[in-house]
Amino acid sequence: MDSINQQQPEDNFENLEGNEAWKKMKELAEAASSCFFCSNIKTGLPFSTRPMSPQKIDDNGDLWFLSADDSHKNEEISKDPFVQLLFQGSAHSDFLNIYGTAEISKDKEKIKELWQPILKTWFTEGEDDSRITVIKVSPTQGYYWDNKHGNAIAFVKQLVGAALGKTLDDSIEGKLEV
Repeated sequence: MDSINQQQPEDNFENLEGNEAWKKMKELAEAASSCFFCSNIKTGLPFSTRPMSPQKIDDNGDLWFLSADDSHKNEEISKDPFVQLLFQGSAHSDFLNIYGTAEISKDKEKIKELWQPILKTWFTEGEDDSRITVIKVSPTQGYYWDNKHGNAIAFVKQLVGAALGKTLDDSIEGKLEV
């Protein structure tokens, strides 16, 4: 029996490095707007995960979050800075898995830069709430699954492939080396 990759007539694997990797990470993370933020990943125990939205993804590829200093997440990061972020931008594309190192600070200028009024839900005293911390995640590596030409073309290729009994898939995937 042939594997799905052997039935694929198009090249659907491309590793990206350096600036191309950063650009793809930023594009996919911004398309998703939220992720599962996983900590406690190196202990051998079930890791901790929770939904979070990055407040900013900068041009260096760093992802910035705001968090409470008394959260389980902050406690876990203080013991083990290695984290995993899982993004899904749509039902059929824009998937991203990032491993990185998290760093916690109380940088008041960065808090002001990242602050949005909706955050008052969690930080009732506003941007001056003493519990607010900044989490900076610096990616070390990642993996992506996307499509080459957008969801509409990917869908048409799937329909044609199904009608012809061929694997016509517009997907692309690969490692992201930063």
